[in-house]
Order: sequence, then structure tokens, then C-alpha cells
Amino acid sequence: MHNIKTKEDVFRAVEEHDVKFIRLWFTDILGQLKSFAIAPRELETAFDEGMGFDGSSIKGFARIDESDMVAKPDSSTFQLLPWRPKENGVGRMFCYIQQPDGSPYEGDSRYILKRNLERLKNDCYTFYVGPELEYFYFKNEEDTTVLDKGGYFDLTTLDAASDLRRDTILTLEEMGIEVEYSHHEVAPSQHEIDLRYTDALTMADNVMTYRIVVKEVAQRYGCYATFMPKPILMANGSGMHTHQSLFKNGRNAFFDPDDDYHLSEIGKKYIAGLLRHAPEITSITNQWINSYKRLVPDYEAPVYISWCRRNRSTLVRVPMYKPGKENATRVELRSPDPACNPYLAFSVMLGAGLEGIKNGYELPPPIEKDVYRLNHEERGREGIGSLPGSLIEAINLSEKSELVRNTLGDFTFRNFIASKKVEWDRYRLQVTEWELKEYLPVL
Repeated sequence: MHNIKTKEDVFRAVEEHDVKFIRLWFTDILGQLKSFAIAPRELETAFDEGMGFDGSSIKGFARIDESDMVAKPDSSTFQLLPWRPKENGVGRMFCYIQQPDGSPYEGDSRYILKRNLERLKNDCYTFYVGPELEYFYFKNEEDTTVLDKGGYFDLTTLDAASDLRRDTILTLEEMGIEVEYSHHEVAPSQHEIDLRYTDALTMADNVMTYRIVVKEVAQRYGCYATFMPKPILMANGSGMHTHQSLFKNGRNAFFDPDDDYHLSEIGKKYIAGLLRHAPEITSITNQWINSYKRLVPDYEAPVYISWCRRNRSTLVRVPMYKPGKENATRVELRSPDPACNPYLAFSVMLGAGLEGIKNGYELPPPIEKDVYRLNHEERGREGIGSLPGSLIEAINLSEKSELVRNTLGDFTFRNFIASKKVEWDRYRLQVTEWELKEYLPVL
């Protein structure tokens, strides 16, 4: 199933594997997976004309008076769903969303990433990403009862989910998604499966698939998996450290054998772009109220804007160069979390890096000391800024950002900002248990 490219390949696979339903996948503006099923007899129409649906009920899509949308499947993304029965099988394809006249729908996240990747074609670049997605297993979705008390890299005796990770990896590999490795993470019942790097559009599709596979396998085992960034008080949250690089004509454009850091000028300017624009893109890479409960000091989440090689307290890390591994030279942005919309997140990361290259940003010196241990004055002397501390701070920065507006396009930019402001207003009206315990007895 890994060599399907054309619609004719899809027709053959459907017949050979007795596929009875094809699910058409796409995402709303917040990166939530949406889907509807068609029968094989509708495939010809789907490929040639697309399948119509009501877009007014999808978050961030059309108003009710302009609600007709069309889902056009991408044949190269066809895969069988391994968790469905082999008899009367079910396949899936990712879709681009179009207007009824066949023009691209500007609120389609997948199209937005594809449009941003088009910027690389004149320079013959390919944007590669390799995310590390962390998540938690709980007994159910009602509370945060953990499956184990394990910690980082713990073995089976303390790791209750080794079988879940194994079955998840086997399912991902069956769907053509390569996995590099997996392990228990730092917090109790927290886990990580790292995907092998690939081009950004394929990886965004892979992230969407990964999240649903993790949840499907967990459900099969009678538990619940969540990508919520910070579900447990006083424990590490879940991140999506994102490794990224630009290749040109098969060579890594970030690599320079003669540089002390083995970084080319392009690589340095790319990092400088990420650092300078990090605050204004944070609402995209960390898009939920809960995201900012993770972005606090001392829980291995980056808060301060700096870069280094070994130091994992910084926002950007450049993994150490290994001789003969020039293509592995890459930049790791450590702030994103796994609940973001990957199409939009990869778009703004690329946009920030390209701004650094285009405008010749100068890369500041690396910070090899523990940034968490520096006080406010020391960070000021080092020129180390901070990421926004709440969703509303992040949204206010994004709202003023030409980079974010140009990357997302006016339509998605306006709808995303409006959606997040509504989320913030709903949140700030809440009276929490903490407030009741803290204030009610004394005020």
C-alpha cells in the first residue's frame, strides 16, 4: 500500500483489498480531524469533481450563506485503516478543500501549507521536518489516573504501555509511516514515539494519522490517550520538539564542514528567524489555553528565547554533528506542543526561518548555561527574551504580525484569531477550584 500515487492505483487497491468504504479526511482550522465516508462507486466522481459537503458546521470554515464546499481527495495518501476489519475493509485519503468552482478554499489548512511550500521551489529547496510527539495514557477520559509511575527510558517493569507503543508502531508502519524509536517519557504514564523525518506536507499528514492511531490503539486496550499539553499538575507537559532542515539538490543546506558549529550561513539565518519571530508564531505552535501551563520554567519546556547545541533549556537546539552524517544537520524548535494544527505550525516555522534567510538576520551567540537558573537581570544582559505566558498574550502578538497574516492568509488569520479570543473569553469567566480554595476562606 506504500506505492499508491494515481487514482488508477487507488481503484486497483480498492478492488484487491475488498474495500467497501473510503473515508475522506481533512482538518478544521484548529487541526481537528474531520471525515466522511463514500462507497467505491463514488470514487470516480470524487477524483474528477470532488464530494460536496456543508462547510458551515466546520470550525473556521464558511458562513452559512456560503457553506457549499468540495473535498477533493489526494490519491497519493490512500491507505487502508488497519484497525478496521480486513473483510469489507476501509481506506482513507486526505483531501484538499475547494470552492464549488474548483478554486482552492483559503481556509483549508493543507492548502495553506502547500502554498507556503511553493515559496521554496524557485530556490529548489525541500523543507524536511521530524517531530517528536509526546502524549499521556490514562485509565479513561474522565480523569488523569495514570497507568504507571515510570520515568524516562524506564523498562517494562515500570512501563505499563510498552505493548501499546509496540502495536501503535506496527500500525503506523503498516500505513507507510516510518518510526525511528519510542520510549517512556519523564512524567508518569507519558510516552513518545518519534517519526522519521520527511517532507513537511507528508509529515503533517503523518502527524494527523499518528494522533488518531495512538488513540485507536489505546481504545483497543481499554484506556485513553491524550495529546493535551499539560494534563497533570507538577509534572512535565507534552511537547512536539520539531527538527527541521532545508535540502537543495539532495544536499543539506544547513551544513558547513568548516564552521565551528557545522552550520552554514543559511542555517544560522534560519535559526535567527525562528528566534526573532518565535513570540508572534507561538499562538499557532501552542494554540490552546492549556498550552501555556506547559510553557513554564523547570519542566523541560522552553520559555526563554535562545539557542545552543547541548543545552535543552533553550528554545532552539542544534544537535551535535556526527562525522559522515551531514544530512542529519538540523534545527530543533522545542516549544511546539502535539495538540497544534501541524499544517499551520509547520507553515509558520518555515515562514519565520525564511524571513531570517531573506533579511539576513544575524544569529546571536549560543547560550550554553542553564537559562532557567539565570535571574531576570542576567537574562537581560544576555539579551534573552521570553515566549508569551498566556494564550491571550500570544494572540495579541500574532494579531500584530505581518508574518503570521501572510503565512496563514487573511481568511484563516482572521478566523483563527477570532476563535482563540472566544476561547480566552470562555476561560476567563471560569471560577476554578484553586480560586475557591485560595480565596473563599479569607475574602
